[in-house]
Amino acid sequence: MNRITELFHIEHPVIQGGMVWCSGWRLASAVSNAGGLGLLGAGSMHPETLREHIRKCRAATDKPFGVNVPLMYPQLEDIMHLLVDEGVRIVFTSAGNPKLWTPFLKDHGVTVAHVVSSSRFARKCEEAGVDAVVAEGFEAGGHNGREETTTMCLIPAVRGAVGLPLIAAGGIGTGRGMLAAMALGAEGVQIGTRFALTEESSAHPDFKALGLDLAEGDTKLLLKKLSPTRLVKGAFRRAVEEAEDRGASPDELRELLGRGRAKLGMFEGNLTEGELELGQVASLFHCRQSVAEVMSEILAEYDDALRSMAHYCEG
Repeated sequence: MNRITELFHIEHPVIQGGMVWCSGWRLASAVSNAGGLGLLGAGSMHPETLREHIRKCRAATDKPFGVNVPLMYPQLEDIMHLLVDEGVRIVFTSAGNPKLWTPFLKDHGVTVAHVVSSSRFARKCEEAGVDAVVAEGFEAGGHNGREETTTMCLIPAVRGAVGLPLIAAGGIGTGRGMLAAMALGAEGVQIGTRFALTEESSAHPDFKALGLDLAEGDTKLLLKKLSPTRLVKGAFRRAVEEAEDRGASPDELRELLGRGRAKLGMFEGNLTEGELELGQVASLFHCRQSVAEVMSEILAEYDDALRSMAHYCEG
């Protein structure tokens, strides 16, 4: 037990990232049933769709689960009131100012965590009254911090800056990675990419197959003039790289990005024209697994690595 497991009333300090087009009720409930904390990804759901996923998740697990809400969400007020109406007890917020909605959520008995990419933003979270902070390094998939600070550097910096319970994210998908994050000062880990590639993920099978066939360097952080996003190799990424190389303006990049491109790629499986987002850690995994298998493997590897380190220290 530590502060993360106690805060969320979970068995293991493993949180599943609330990823767009991947984190539906099947994935979230499976992670929660395996002893971690599953999160629904509200960023790709209309309010009524989110309501449906909350209810299906509650029917599929009697364990705690939560919802991840990007604060740039266009229907944010509707979503926040929906979460309270549905009795959601855990909310992870990201991509915005935690001061805006943390008081409202806390007043309704919700446990709040916020995702940051720097120790400066972690201090703002502490001032805002959040219950925990997720420090996400440069290696992460999807939207990322402009600072490009790696997880190995970010976690000790945030640990030194705030006293909040700390969750490490970005480039973590194994038990050894989990142990390394703990050694740096984290009390839990948030894992996105590896769960995005599981059987229970709502991502398209073709996207999962591509993700399980990546090598080192097959993802790259781009779109820094808009919202930094880690993209998988492919035709759309090449188009973005070419546009950025010729100095395309933010408006030109928005036009190139268009609407619904992430859904097209990750949910509908169009690997040519879709926006494909995954973290660097994807290159470590090449076998489709269930959530239960992933959790079992991570926890067993963590225990083995911990015993090895203890033996090393004794020696």
